[in-house]
Amino acid sequence: MREYTVANILDLLETIGEDKVSFALSEFSCPRNAEIEEFIHNNAIDFARKKMSITYLVFDEEGQIEAFFTLTHKPSAVGDGLLSKTSQKKLSRHARFDAEIQAYSVSAFLIAQFGKNESARGNEHISGNQLMDFAISVLKNVQRQVGGGVVFLECEDKAGLLNFYQNEHNNFKIYGERFSDSDQVRYIQLLRFF
Repeated sequence: MREYTVANILDLLETIGEDKVSFALSEFSCPRNAEIEEFIHNNAIDFARKKMSITYLVFDEEGQIEAFFTLTHKPSAVGDGLLSKTSQKKLSRHARFDAEIQAYSVSAFLIAQFGKNESARGNEHISGNQLMDFAISVLKNVQRQVGGGVVFLECEDKAGLLNFYQNEHNNFKIYGERFSDSDQVRYIQLLRFF
């Protein structure tokens, strides 16, 4: 099994400099999702410097970027219509129910970007479950420092993505959806608890 190293982009900017980080990011390829590629090429460094979100790069043993994930925190309104009674009870530990909007108001961790580098060389590649484990590990460390207990994300309404996020390993639950007029894409909103 391959060994991977996870690095905070801010640490890399401090140690090797922006030119080298930018060059490494420019080689990242994800043709199945132009939004991911656009983000890593053009926004990851700027968003990190502004502390809007922090990108973590996952390197293989040869120092090539295998994957990345981007984390931030964000308030959200979670309606209880799609959640089981058990999930509603768990959510109530971390959120406040707002009767006016009939939803829980919660400040939660957001997995804002999540992608694998399709130009990575070699026969073995990081699995999605391994990548999710790295993201959750970082969030558990943050949770230990500042609290919180809910993680959410959005993904396109595609069966493969939904199966991945809802699988037994990752255990995300659907709580809503939104439609992006600008992208003309329906996004499914999912959450999980620590």
